[in-house]
Amino acid sequence: MLEDVTDTLGLLVARRWQLVSHRHQIACRVHALLADMCPSGVKRGITADLAARKLRSIRPVTLTDHERRRSVVELVEEWRWIDRRVPGVEHRIRETLEVHGTTLTDIIGIADIGAATIISAVGDVHRFPSRGHFAAFNGTAPLDASSGDVHRHRLSRKGNRQLNAVLHIAAVSQIRWDTPGRAYYRRKLAEHKTTGEARRALKRQLSNVVYRHLLADARAREAVRGGQTGTELASA
Repeated sequence: MLEDVTDTLGLLVARRWQLVSHRHQIACRVHALLADMCPSGVKRGITADLAARKLRSIRPVTLTDHERRRSVVELVEEWRWIDRRVPGVEHRIRETLEVHGTTLTDIIGIADIGAATIISAVGDVHRFPSRGHFAAFNGTAPLDASSGDVHRHRLSRKGNRQLNAVLHIAAVSQIRWDTPGRAYYRRKLAEHKTTGEARRALKRQLSNVVYRHLLADARAREAVRGGQTGTELASA
């Protein structure tokens, strides 16, 4: 059952990423085509509706502009098709997470998509014997980059990059808001760490938090399957 849910989340996360990535490519292409037809320029962050509205204000003159306009019309139609599909995929992700029964979304900065990404990437958390092994897997285990009397650590480029990205977003979110993560980040700055070093240290701490949640969720599922009571689970 767990493997089936994990595989399902993996498929859904991959599908969402495919849709969102393709939408971004379309948005960039539409922006470039509109900019070619509009001497006054086109603002960044355009949406499908804004692109369609902008297109209605442009009167193509040359044969090339007419073809640009047709291209934008087709791209906007494809863009809107994607916009209709993404919410459905995200809804199925939420439903599957409910079946899984995760507490990862209790962590500030990790929402449904982040939780689904972690679960699908990790699978069985018991394959990581320690939080250090888990940190190595997600790329938050720092690598020594000291030189002489200067002691420094650099970011590991190894590990699962999608999982690392989820932890990065969580770290940035916690730094932005009044959270224990921000307090930890500021303590690292007070220790004369650079902003990058302090953020990487926070990501490493968040890796530990995620690992604890994954273990707790696994124990909870095992307790349900084994028919343990809440008291027995608490003492486990």
